[in-house]
Amino acid sequence: MTSQQQGRDGVFQPLEESDPRTVAGYRLTAKLGSGGMGKVYLSYTPGGRPVAIKVIRPDFSEDAEFRRRFQQEVQAAQRVQGLYTAPVIDSDTESAQQWLATAYVPGPSLAAAVAEHGPLPVPAILLLIAGMAEALHVIHGAGIVHRDLKPSNVLLAADGPRVIDFGIARAADATSLTGSGVTVGTPAFMAPEQAAGRAVTAATDIFALGQVASYASTGAPAFGEGTSHGVLYRIVHEEPDLTGVPEELRELVTRCLAKSPRTGRRWPRSSTCAATPTARRSCAARRTGCRVRWPPTSPYGRPRPPPTAPRRLRPPRPRLRRPRPPRPGRPRRPHR
Repeated sequence: MTSQQQGRDGVFQPLEESDPRTVAGYRLTAKLGSGGMGKVYLSYTPGGRPVAIKVIRPDFSEDAEFRRRFQQEVQAAQRVQGLYTAPVIDSDTESAQQWLATAYVPGPSLAAAVAEHGPLPVPAILLLIAGMAEALHVIHGAGIVHRDLKPSNVLLAADGPRVIDFGIARAADATSLTGSGVTVGTPAFMAPEQAAGRAVTAATDIFALGQVASYASTGAPAFGEGTSHGVLYRIVHEEPDLTGVPEELRELVTRCLAKSPRTGRRWPRSSTCAATPTARRSCAARRTGCRVRWPPTSPYGRPRPPPTAPRRLRPPRPRLRRPRPPRPGRPRRPHR
C-alpha cells in the first residue's frame, strides 16, 4: 500500500464523496494516498497527535485468510519501536472494516524527492542506507519481513529516514485475491527469490535495500523499467545496471544485490550497515570529505505541517512592572 506520498503539489488531497469522514471515532481531514490494498487518510488522536490511518479495501477485509494474517502482522508490528520506523498507534482487526493507524511522518517520500530534485548526494545516501538498515534490523527482530521495501515506502523526515508499511504485504500474500489483479510487492524492487515465487527471508529486504540505494543515487531502478514480466526476468537472470552509482557506494550496493540469498552472499544481517548517528555522520564525512546535509531536500524548503493541525496555545506571560526607585528630592534650603 502506498502511504504518505509527497507529490509536487503536496501530500494532502481533499476528501472525495466516496471517502469516509470518520473511522472508529477518528475524524479524517485529508487523503494521503491510495494503493492496491486500500487508502490512507490523515487524522488526529484526542491529544492532537497526527496519525496516518490505512483503511483496508472491503474485498480484502471479507477474505478470511487475509483477516487472519492481517491480525498477526498488526500484532507483530506493534512490537516494532525503532527510531527509523513509523510506530503503530491504534488498529482494528476484528470489525468488518479493518484499519491501522501509524504515526504520521512529515516529509516527502524518497520517490517524490528523487523525482522532483534528482539523485541524492553521496553523504545523504550513506545516512539513508544506515537508517534503512537500522529500521530493517528492528523489523526483522520482531519476526517481520517487509516484502515491499521501495522508494515510496521510505519517508525523509527531518531527523532521518522512516521505513513504513512493513509486514502489510504478507497479509495479502497467498490469499484468494492475489490472482485478481493485486500484486504483492513492487516488481521493480523485488528480490530474485521473491520474483520466482520462492520463500522470502530477511535477505529479501536486504536485496530491496540495495535497489533503493541504487535508485537514490541514479534516479532509476537498478534492473530498468518496462513490463512486469520483463523486469522480473532481468532481476532473476541478469546483473543490475550500476553505471550511475558512485564509487563510494558500489561495493555496498553490489553485495546487497547478490542473486543468492544465502548468508554471506548478501549482508548476513541488516545490522551490518547500522551504527550510531555519530558514527554514521563521521563515516559519511570521512568517505566523502564534506559535511552531511539532512534532510537532503532541505534546500528546497521544510515539509509543510498537516492541515487543520491543532495549534498549541501558550499561556500569556504576566507583565511584571518593576517598582521604580524614588527620585532623589532636591535639598531644601533652611529657613533663615
